[in-house]
Amino acid sequence: MVREHIDTLDSLLARYVAGTLPTPARVLVEGHLELKPKALVKVRNLEAMAGLELMDIDPVTLSDRDAMLAAVLASSAPEQPTAVRSGKNRIFPKALYDFVGFDAADVPWRTKMPGFKEYDLGDIEGCHVNLFWIKPGRTVPAHTHEGSELSLVLDGAFSDAHGHYGRGDISVADDSVDHRPVADKGQPCIGFAVMDAPLKLTGSFRQLIGDIIG
Repeated sequence: MVREHIDTLDSLLARYVAGTLPTPARVLVEGHLELKPKALVKVRNLEAMAGLELMDIDPVTLSDRDAMLAAVLASSAPEQPTAVRSGKNRIFPKALYDFVGFDAADVPWRTKMPGFKEYDLGDIEGCHVNLFWIKPGRTVPAHTHEGSELSLVLDGAFSDAHGHYGRGDISVADDSVDHRPVADKGQPCIGFAVMDAPLKLTGSFRQLIGDIIG
């Protein structure tokens, strides 16, 4: 994302392990790992593979070995994502809660169209970031993407032609994906989206008007 194209969940996790994701995408992945702790197995496997690759690289003499070693020893170990550590009744995983500073109940939503609300966090490190709320059973207008779009489901669920996404799942879409997400009935779908390029509406004019009106 931003520097590298991401079109699958595996490629997203690989970029996460490599440490090349911009902050919003990293937070999204950490939220996924908190809500879906089984996904940590894949991350650990990718880390092990990366370690084996490093062993095959020819060593390079360090210019200031002692200073670099002292800096490493003085640093704190990064916090590792584990199972959900959120407070009682909290919807947002800890990584996202720390990032935005509040939980779902306190989001200052703005209505974008009937049955669809959004909180726009703006542009962060080359990504456009927002939270979204979709009314149960609501259809989002058909669209494709000029870059990558990552969507983490925080509550409820939605479906499109490519699958069903519930709490903790990540939808990965790019310019090869043209979809028309539909929120499950029963409860609103709340999510966190990170895009590195604008989306583009598709479908017929009649369908578009119908979807916007809801």
